[in-house]
Amino acid sequence: MRAITALPAEHIPIGELSRLSGVNIETIRYYERIKMLPVPRRTASGRRVYTATELRMVAFIRRARELGFSPNEVRALLQLGAPGMASCREVKVIATNHLEDIRAKLLDLKKLERLLAKTVARCSGKKVPNCPVLDILDIRR
Repeated sequence: MRAITALPAEHIPIGELSRLSGVNIETIRYYERIKMLPVPRRTASGRRVYTATELRMVAFIRRARELGFSPNEVRALLQLGAPGMASCREVKVIATNHLEDIRAKLLDLKKLERLLAKTVARCSGKKVPNCPVLDILDIRR
């Protein structure tokens, strides 16, 4: 990804926006459809064109999604004026909730790890009618 500060301010085609932001073209269109990004201006021939502001938004969305923020959380952050003008208090509430979700998922993953490790340890690896690993996966049991 090229430095965002060295970009032309207007008329960035979607392919260039994709290349500069590291976000797939179809994903950019999806962000437009779900109103995470504003509808872009179009050239006389109908091609989408973007500005450096929209490039910053796409890069912001990409990074927020990499950090696991949901589309609704990203949309809320953008509506607060991010990047650059959001109230830190409001952003902190969203980030704190997200952090709590991550911690809950980590606890669930640790429980899953322990269960699977115990189950794998009980598995003989021989040909037998019952397999402990298959037993925990079989919903009929």
